[in-house]
Amino acid sequence: MPLVQFNLRASCRSTHARFATAPNVSTRTPVRNFRTSVLKMDVHSTGGASATSGDRLQLKNRLNESRSPYVRGHMNNPVAWQMWGPDAIELAKKSNRLIFISIGYAACHWCHVMERESFENDEVATLLNENFIPIKIDREERPDVDRIYMNYVQATTGSGGWPLNAFITPDLEPIFGGTYWPGPGSTMAMGDHIGFVGILKKIRDVWRDQRQRCLDSAKEITAQLRDFAEDGNISRKDGAEHDGLELDLLDEAYEHFKRRYDTRYAGFGGAPKFPTPSNLHFLLKLSQYPNAVKEVLGTQDCAHAKNMVLATLDAMNKGGIHDQVGNGFARYSVTKDWSLPHFEKMLYDQTQLLPVFLDAYLMTKSPQYLLVVHDIATYLTSPPMHAADGGFFSSEDADSLYRPNDADKREGAFYVWTLKEFQYILGDRDAEILARYYNVRDEGNVAPEHDAHDELINQNVLAITTAPPDLAKQFGLSEDEVTQILSEGRQKLLEHRNKERPRPGLDDKIVVSWNGLAIGALARTSAALSSQDPTRAKAYLSAAEKAATFLQKELYNSQSKTLIRVYREGPGDAPGFADDYAYLISGLLDLYQATFNDSYLQWADDLQQTQLRMFWDKQHLGFFSTPEDQKDLIMRLKDGMDNAEPGTNGVSAQNLDRLGALLDDQEYVNKARETASAFEAEIMQHPFLFPTMMDVVVAGKLGMQHTVITGQGPKVDEWLKRFRLRPAVLGTLSRLGPGMGAWLQRRNELVRSMDPEREGVMVCANGSCRDALSMDMGSVGDAMPNV
Repeated sequence: MPLVQFNLRASCRSTHARFATAPNVSTRTPVRNFRTSVLKMDVHSTGGASATSGDRLQLKNRLNESRSPYVRGHMNNPVAWQMWGPDAIELAKKSNRLIFISIGYAACHWCHVMERESFENDEVATLLNENFIPIKIDREERPDVDRIYMNYVQATTGSGGWPLNAFITPDLEPIFGGTYWPGPGSTMAMGDHIGFVGILKKIRDVWRDQRQRCLDSAKEITAQLRDFAEDGNISRKDGAEHDGLELDLLDEAYEHFKRRYDTRYAGFGGAPKFPTPSNLHFLLKLSQYPNAVKEVLGTQDCAHAKNMVLATLDAMNKGGIHDQVGNGFARYSVTKDWSLPHFEKMLYDQTQLLPVFLDAYLMTKSPQYLLVVHDIATYLTSPPMHAADGGFFSSEDADSLYRPNDADKREGAFYVWTLKEFQYILGDRDAEILARYYNVRDEGNVAPEHDAHDELINQNVLAITTAPPDLAKQFGLSEDEVTQILSEGRQKLLEHRNKERPRPGLDDKIVVSWNGLAIGALARTSAALSSQDPTRAKAYLSAAEKAATFLQKELYNSQSKTLIRVYREGPGDAPGFADDYAYLISGLLDLYQATFNDSYLQWADDLQQTQLRMFWDKQHLGFFSTPEDQKDLIMRLKDGMDNAEPGTNGVSAQNLDRLGALLDDQEYVNKARETASAFEAEIMQHPFLFPTMMDVVVAGKLGMQHTVITGQGPKVDEWLKRFRLRPAVLGTLSRLGPGMGAWLQRRNELVRSMDPEREGVMVCANGSCRDALSMDMGSVGDAMPNV
């Protein structure tokens, strides 16, 4: 049977797909296409809809027991959803039923579409309730479960996304999976291609009549899946020698992005187009690395790498992916020109884009980038994303009601506009100016092929297409007049939107890993802007510190030094995963360098010890994503590649290098080298998939400096100010002085002998330190660390 065909918008697409983002990059043999073979198995009888499992099991929807907004959103479905866990798995074993898992997240548009079409449908509910154990999972709560079955779907279909749907045996081995399948009456069904009801009937019958074949195939495909998901295990297998990672890898990664760069619209590749901040940050850093790196790439290529990023940031800033009236960025653009977003806003996107725009500003001093920095930071530190008690919520939905009394939600309803609305809100003259500025047309600006459900007819996504000087010429006004009209008009649109339109649904889970990213981003932003905008810098830092305090109070066990992953109406059930530790450690290190509060550094050290104890692979090196005692998984995976979120092992290796330098701890430095070594084969083959790991490659070849500020005075104040106005590079910073550094001096033997009252800047590397301020003031800038 051919694969179900649907529009590119017909799934909340995955950017961590091995095949979706980088076709044909894996040399491992993909799992054979069981998708075809299971549907072609012969059955002895089709039985119709009445052919049930015959076990008389009566299921009840249990999702009211969950605290996940996404999972709870399905508690009134006629489908008798179960919760993922030992009870549901045991129920499948006792009843000998297949498990049907459906994985998604609250902001996912196509998850909502499939719910409306299928999970609210009585025929679908009957098929699921009488023949399967249906389980609904929030991928943000259980990324470990999602990653296993996403690997399976990517391996068997060549792409992935959400909703992620899979049929698995009671032993949790997959037999069939996919993303969105059209439900009864869907307009997305193509010709004779089978829809969800047909899939359910076929798999029900195959399991009933060909059960042993299914079980045998499931075991075979699981074995192949283990081979497919061997990332981080093959480099050191069977005592393989360590070849080492050279600086040439940065050039190879750069050349890949150079080839994929869209010279017309900026960004990389075609539609759909993702920001992928890890890639952007890597390319920006190339011009900031030490001269040894520049000698490998060449000054011209380093400059080109930076220019590709700046052009991409410009296009995103002006495009529909940016909320032009409010704040923040949507998850990705459906179109290659950045004009039409997939409207959900994810916390992890904002937290990664903020430091990219910050570094772009620090490199160029462009006021446009500074505006975006404040735009994103304001979005993070304001309702609805900022929790009153501390922490940051997970996402805002793509769908919402256009008016409070409407019956149905529409994708993008909160964000799109008609020309008539512009005229009503702004008046004729200003409406014409802002319509020209934002590309608002009477017939709308969304192409029909991108409007799968006819929700955007005559609607306009705002994107800046005309510069103010051009508008001034067209309308015979001064640039100052146009700028004022645009500013006042934007404010009127925002006020109208907030007053008249219901806000999209908020996923108010607080996830440790994403909060770690937010803490780090806001701390860096605050430090960089503290001298020029102290009021806003203080607000950003306060939000970061408040989040750290909340996580430590609610989701950290100070006795076991372990984390719980999610908070919503109390701590969740899932333990912290490796990414929770990695991202939080990274954020705490940034927070320490913004405040020089030893408690953040000490907590990061404690968390690092826990991560090594619970997730370290003693045999093949690197970090597993899950603890060793996790019982509801068929395999432990390692997260190495950068995708929508940075690779856990890349961030972990960065943390180990930073902590190793800060604490003069050679064991941490060795572990950083070993983490990179675990992925050596994959990195050497495809370095562009591991941009976060490139910091570790550079540190492994050139080392990393630790700069210690001691005492107080105008020279160290000037040095610190200039340091914080530099873009992110390798290197660490600490401070000794009144109320600062006592713990660090106990932990770091090299720092222990330093006088905390003497004004100085000590630059330490390779076991020795020198005082940078012993030089004259004109040389202070030269003492800034590059590595």
